[in-house]
Amino acid sequence: METTKISADKQKIINAVDARDVELRKLSLKIHANPELNFEEFKAAKWLSDYLEQEGFSVERGVAGLETAFVATWTGTPGGPTIGILAEYDALPRIGHACGHNIIGTSAVGAGIALKDAYPHLKGTIKVIGTPAEEGGGGKIIMADKGIFDDLDAAMMTHPSSRTMVLRGGIACVPATFKFYGKEAHAAGSPELGISALDALMNSFMAINSLREYFPDDVRVHGIVTHGGDAANIVPGYAEAEYVIRAATMKKLEGIKERVYNAVRSSAAAVGAKCEIIEGLTYAERNNNVPLAKLYQNNLESIGVEVFEPPKDGGLGSSDIGNVGQIVPTIHPYIRIGDAVGHTLQFTEASKSEAGMRGQNQATKAMAMTAYDLCTNKQALQNVKDAFAAWKQKN
Repeated sequence: METTKISADKQKIINAVDARDVELRKLSLKIHANPELNFEEFKAAKWLSDYLEQEGFSVERGVAGLETAFVATWTGTPGGPTIGILAEYDALPRIGHACGHNIIGTSAVGAGIALKDAYPHLKGTIKVIGTPAEEGGGGKIIMADKGIFDDLDAAMMTHPSSRTMVLRGGIACVPATFKFYGKEAHAAGSPELGISALDALMNSFMAINSLREYFPDDVRVHGIVTHGGDAANIVPGYAEAEYVIRAATMKKLEGIKERVYNAVRSSAAAVGAKCEIIEGLTYAERNNNVPLAKLYQNNLESIGVEVFEPPKDGGLGSSDIGNVGQIVPTIHPYIRIGDAVGHTLQFTEASKSEAGMRGQNQATKAMAMTAYDLCTNKQALQNVKDAFAAWKQKN
């Protein structure tokens, strides 16, 4: 890999990030040590937004009706584009920051502040947008529906990973809770009087499994039992399961979802139980803006970070950044922080490691430099907008 010569303009941004590195590490590690689940990120949202406010950003908290969402705005000189840098900061149950959202949130904040430090009169507006509940709550979906991203010319964030990539995709998904209602009875003395909600649930798992052979390769359906009964000698009157259903696009997801739901309803009816399906918010597939991703890649490579192509097959997850990408040109690149796989305890450790903090520094620089490109290079910004317009026309 050839390292591009860094311009004096970009070097100012690099220096500004490095000048903040100790502060940003402390902030990231504090968030890591205090993991909060979706919609409960009160500490993280306060620490991030307070830091931005302290550094001259105008902060609006509780946006879109979400207590832990915020928009922090700074305008250097009016008249330029409005660039959104998105922060995530929710954690996972039991394993904490196993997706590295402490790094995502801190790098977003750091990029905005460093750009202001380096270019206080930059022609443009930077919005650091705090987006809670990516891990299942769909915070960005709610915020998108409330118009929070509508005035942006471009949006970006950086996700920690085991591989540095700029054009990794993401598939559509929807979470669903299946609630089964039967009738309790003594399991030994009068089982004939009962209707087992657990049997309905177990039959549903089998019915869904029987569909897998006929699903396209890009479909993923996975679930857990969250309630299976209260005692072994009681016919379970209530049982519950949580599932996530995924497909390449929202359009494909609709058909898969109905097949799964029909299997669940039929399984309940077969034992005389009733079924209630509670559907969550739908995460859209990812629409990566290629010209924007190339700007980001060029900036990463200029600081000596090697960028790899994403794997050709498999390994795709889902994120509510996909919903943002339906509204505004968006990228969701990845920065390497070690060999660990996401959503594991090993990744939790990586998210606070020296490699994690180094990746955070690199992501902060790349986002700040990319935002600078969009504010100072009219042709680059137009290329980004044209690519998005072409995508909209096809979709």
